[in-house]
Amino acid sequence: MAELSLRKYQEEVVRPALEGKNIIIWLPTGGGKTRAAVYVAKRHLETKPRAKVAVLVNKVHLVDQHYSKEFNPCLGRQYNVLNISGDSAHKDFFSKVVRDNDVIICTAQILENALRSTEEDKHVKLTDFSLLIIDECHHTHKESVYNKIMERYVESKLQGERGLPQVLGLTASLGTGGMRTLEKAREHVLQICANLDATAIMSSKEHVGELQKNVPKPVKRYDIVTRRQKDPFGDHLKKMMHIIHDFMKVDGISRDFGTQDYEAEVVLLEKEGAVRKSRLMAQCALHLRKYNDALLINDTVRMVDAFSVLDEFYCSKRESRIGLDGTDIFLFGLFHEHKSKLQTLASQAQFENPKLSKLEHTLLEQFGEKRGSRGILFSKTRKGTQCLHNWICANRRLQAAGIRAAILTGSGNLANCMSQNEQKQTISLFRSGVLNLLVSTSIAEEGLDIPECNLVVRYGLLTNEIAMQQASGRARAEDSVYSVVAQAGGREVNRERTNEYLEELTGKAIAEVQRMAPREFQKRVEELQREASIARRLAELKTEGKRGLYQAAGVRLCCRLCNAPVANGHEIQTIEGAHYVNVNPDFKSRYRLGGQIVLPRTFEDWRPGRKVSCAKCGQEWGMEMIYKDVPLPNIAIKNFVLETPGGRVTIKKWKDACFRVEEFQYSKYCYRNFPSLFSGSDLGSS
Repeated sequence: MAELSLRKYQEEVVRPALEGKNIIIWLPTGGGKTRAAVYVAKRHLETKPRAKVAVLVNKVHLVDQHYSKEFNPCLGRQYNVLNISGDSAHKDFFSKVVRDNDVIICTAQILENALRSTEEDKHVKLTDFSLLIIDECHHTHKESVYNKIMERYVESKLQGERGLPQVLGLTASLGTGGMRTLEKAREHVLQICANLDATAIMSSKEHVGELQKNVPKPVKRYDIVTRRQKDPFGDHLKKMMHIIHDFMKVDGISRDFGTQDYEAEVVLLEKEGAVRKSRLMAQCALHLRKYNDALLINDTVRMVDAFSVLDEFYCSKRESRIGLDGTDIFLFGLFHEHKSKLQTLASQAQFENPKLSKLEHTLLEQFGEKRGSRGILFSKTRKGTQCLHNWICANRRLQAAGIRAAILTGSGNLANCMSQNEQKQTISLFRSGVLNLLVSTSIAEEGLDIPECNLVVRYGLLTNEIAMQQASGRARAEDSVYSVVAQAGGREVNRERTNEYLEELTGKAIAEVQRMAPREFQKRVEELQREASIARRLAELKTEGKRGLYQAAGVRLCCRLCNAPVANGHEIQTIEGAHYVNVNPDFKSRYRLGGQIVLPRTFEDWRPGRKVSCAKCGQEWGMEMIYKDVPLPNIAIKNFVLETPGGRVTIKKWKDACFRVEEFQYSKYCYRNFPSLFSGSDLGSS
């Protein structure tokens, strides 16, 4: 078994956990929180009868990382240690897996699914475990999956249930929860403690010097650029947006193009147009949002990237759109009329984004002189990572410097997500040195263990103090650099400065909580737990009342684009509370099938079919869901307007529907729609 020893500061922070107390360990990134947790788990397994440990993470790649780098090397010879992620078959037999193993490392969602499941092979209870280790525990807040698990825990505790597991939370930053004053930041920290049922926040007091020696901070640098003197491409986009505004003839909306505030305005405008049956307003708003996206991309990466976003949008819309009306003809015609001009302007290198020149200089500074360099370039969106990766691959100077880059984005059910295997392979190639630069979304901010990483660049990001701390913690090599590439006086610089203040405020808030008398601390934690329990019950009553607001048969779904009435609420049923399908066979006449959907992961009972879109106008509605070999139209409520007795409304998610949705019954559906399958059988005659 690999030797397991702790540094003095690690021994200091684990003391209460070794006594069986619920605590939060607060150490900086690179401070060895995971190693401390392994030590606690080992002592727990050695001393607790029938011990069972669950290690919960919030990102898939951390499952394998914790298993292969820490828990299995240290515990694997003496105990049964198993890692389970979304693609693993073990999750389908989670109950048996828990019985047969001593340490389970999995995503929090897998445990949450097992706690909710009614199937014997999958279902577990919290009391089946004796220790819960929660990585990146600052996420135990609001609607996060961590908090859903801990809400069960706290409710059970308040009801006097015994046998609940010990809880060990790990974090590099608890944050302020968006609070800007010390008093409110302190309350946020206390709320996290209440959510985790913690008795203390443990950080090093006695051995701070040793901690600082072992966890060096990178050199932080603001790589500031001046605003480009001329932007003819962006100016032309704005000119086109003015033309759309004049055509739309809507007052009261600003023309602060290329900002997040403007995006929020046009999102509301599209919603208002859909509710008011104003197709002109809704479609103009939708197109204006895409122009605004192009301006934001123009401000971040290349002009050609901004142009391609618009061009792809109009190509895809033209292919799917059926029966163009006057609004469509105007909007499509406007782009077609100006397309060649935009293309010409986008190719004029003298007006290119100055941020890219600064980024090129920053990368060459590290990779040109230090051939063994490794870095992470953080961007806000998947599209941003793709554009930056394309730019790096096309840049001769960066390629000559030996930069070997790859994209790293999150996994999920969307067609443009990376699969879990693709994530694992990319991270493995980066660790081994085959790749030396990751162009990543926030997925690489937390937990990615690459000590040799000596450059972190934050590019075009507006995030909070936790993300800032986590990202800077990825740069752990000696003389590493943390660079913020931003425009002088821009929002990114202002936000980064604010984050520095909030990071300091977090430390002050935690210090105040740590100074509280134990009895006062425990009293406040219990008060917050009771308040949260009451708030949950009130929210459940409100949601239940909202769902019962209208009879399902009295709600009609209309296509959000052409406003055609296509379905009634009682035709919608839910599969496992996650998929919403139309069970009326006549619904087939309302939609047409498009291309095959390919998702980056597989599912137990279903597979994706083809795209589903409106037969009248081509608006995409969702996709076919082949559930146990039965094709069902799985539709997204955001693509419809609901006509209710109280008026027309739009909602983003099915959970906010104003009518009750019944659970899908597979046998009943098949019997009704495929009666020939049951002729002469007991089921058919019953």
